[in-house]
Amino acid sequence: MWPYWRIAIFALATVLLAYVFRASLRHPRSHGFYRFFVFEAILALFLMTVPLWFHDPFSLLQLISWAFLLGSLILVVAGVRALHIHGRPDASARKEPELLGFERTSRLVHEGVFHHIRHPLYTSLLLLTWGIFFKAPSGSSAALAIGATAGLVLMANAEEAECVRVFGQEYRDYMRHTRRFIPRVY
Repeated sequence: MWPYWRIAIFALATVLLAYVFRASLRHPRSHGFYRFFVFEAILALFLMTVPLWFHDPFSLLQLISWAFLLGSLILVVAGVRALHIHGRPDASARKEPELLGFERTSRLVHEGVFHHIRHPLYTSLLLLTWGIFFKAPSGSSAALAIGATAGLVLMANAEEAECVRVFGQEYRDYMRHTRRFIPRVY
């Protein structure tokens, strides 16, 4: 059983996430719909493992965890930067209510980290998820990590369908030349 402070943080964060993603929650086929549930799983995983984050800091699992977490940070910075610089976010060009500001790109981004993978921000979330998991592996944390991973795959499917609608053949060509999450692998 979680202590009350963890339950309170989870409840408060859930309300905040529901508010931020309220437009996405009204569109179950949008990538943002899945994003809400991925963030919920990551939040629960974090709250479950946080007491053990600095326990035995030089163990193999902790070192793997920190490597994943560092990779997550690097990818999120590189991905958001590339979207901002090359995507020319424009709220008037993309009016889908479920999109966040940085997602409202007016051109297909295939520079920077997007040259190697289509979803660097989702890969960042994958690394975050599994980095948190390796802090304190257990059956329940594995279930949350697997759930978040499945949600990210569903999110990628939904976003790719959205991008095909917006960018058409250019996005289909881009899909043929890049992998989803891991360069040259998947």
